[in-house]
Amino acid sequence: MTTDPPESTETRFSISNNSSHLYQAHFSYILEYKNGTKADGFFDLELLKKSLNILVRKYYKPVSGWFQVRNDDIDVVFYSDKFNDPPVSSQILDMDYETLSRHVHNSNIELLVPAAPSAAITLEDNDFPMILVKATYLKSNEAVVLGISYHHSLMDGTAFWTFMANWSALCKHLHEHGDITEFDIPHPPTFEFPDVCHFHNPSKAFEHPEYILVDPDQYLEKLHPGPEKIVETILEFSVEQQQTLRQQAREVGVSFTEMLSAMLWKGINCLRLQLDPEIGSGLSFYTCILNSRTRTGVSNNVCASPVTNTPCKRTVAELAALDVHDIAQLVHEAIGKCTSEYLSSSFRYLRKQFRQELDDMCNDRVGKKAMCAFSCSAPVKCVVASSRTFPIYSTDFGFGTPEYVHPPYLPYDGYVRIWPTPMYDARSSNAPLHVYVSQPEHVDLTLSPLLAQFIKCGIN
Repeated sequence: MTTDPPESTETRFSISNNSSHLYQAHFSYILEYKNGTKADGFFDLELLKKSLNILVRKYYKPVSGWFQVRNDDIDVVFYSDKFNDPPVSSQILDMDYETLSRHVHNSNIELLVPAAPSAAITLEDNDFPMILVKATYLKSNEAVVLGISYHHSLMDGTAFWTFMANWSALCKHLHEHGDITEFDIPHPPTFEFPDVCHFHNPSKAFEHPEYILVDPDQYLEKLHPGPEKIVETILEFSVEQQQTLRQQAREVGVSFTEMLSAMLWKGINCLRLQLDPEIGSGLSFYTCILNSRTRTGVSNNVCASPVTNTPCKRTVAELAALDVHDIAQLVHEAIGKCTSEYLSSSFRYLRKQFRQELDDMCNDRVGKKAMCAFSCSAPVKCVVASSRTFPIYSTDFGFGTPEYVHPPYLPYDGYVRIWPTPMYDARSSNAPLHVYVSQPEHVDLTLSPLLAQFIKCGIN
């Protein structure tokens, strides 16, 4: 007697009910693990593949799904009987640990990160993986590097590091016990970003300068880096320097991140004006990339990318004339506008605009496209994203925690990533804090009187 196979089921959820659909790009991280004892079986490749397959098929089914444009939505669609599993590639290099580590610190994504296809979501089939993994081994067995790329419309940084915590815990359990019969995932994910329309206040009308509308050809142009080479400079803030910043923040009633942002914006702005006095009347543009979850009561376990940004603008000359405390107040006021009511209005604005864009696309019309305002060109930009509270250095696959994790390398002028060091705890600031600043090659941050004291090193 034969039994019919179970009927295929389809599940889908929208990524266009918040801001997730704006981030059609792959982001990548590089994690470096040292094998101090040169133990055999260190990051066994089959174990990595097996644990990742179990994770996505059992707990993260949308990660083995596809994006699909339907009616006035972009959905993630996945099925019970077919899977778009994350590909895992590998390589073995004949080099010593110190050389490999330099490649990690220099963000050699060509060597260490899997090449990702176009992340653009179109009307055609979007048959590309949501996550790609590349494991790099050494012949000497001294270390393993994991390069991971993920589609930013499916996950923001919060969702990605939750995913990594779950994957590493599952892999560690498999490594130690051989099966997952007694395993409980530490952070069960949910999908479909909740409707936040109940925050909508019809008596309030908001403008949304965090977005700009551009022609389609300008849209593509702004997504590509310019011709000038962008380099990263790492600033290091010691425990004592962080304590000083915290004290200054308390004195003027702002947060630590707001005070740190003000110092970075001021330092970058004054240096750029020093290098080119002609830009004084031009725009100096700050934005903080924010996780909207806490402001809307949405769990960090929701797998989505509902990040927003809070712009603040002055002329270059105006900002140069302000002291850091005044600038911290400007940053504080800009971030303070991002209330639950504002976010609801922001998502409604995007939703309406996106429906128009899809209608234009389906009817072969040329119309405006929305994108984040920080993508626009400006004489000075300071685009800040903070990852200092993420559990980055707790990612233990069963072989210990990483020696070093490199944040996404973004080849765009003015991008700033606030990044923890291995022993850093955001609650106590008990270890140095790193800040990665992307600037054109001719902008030497060692010439900044404000920022030079913090410079650790520069990398290409």
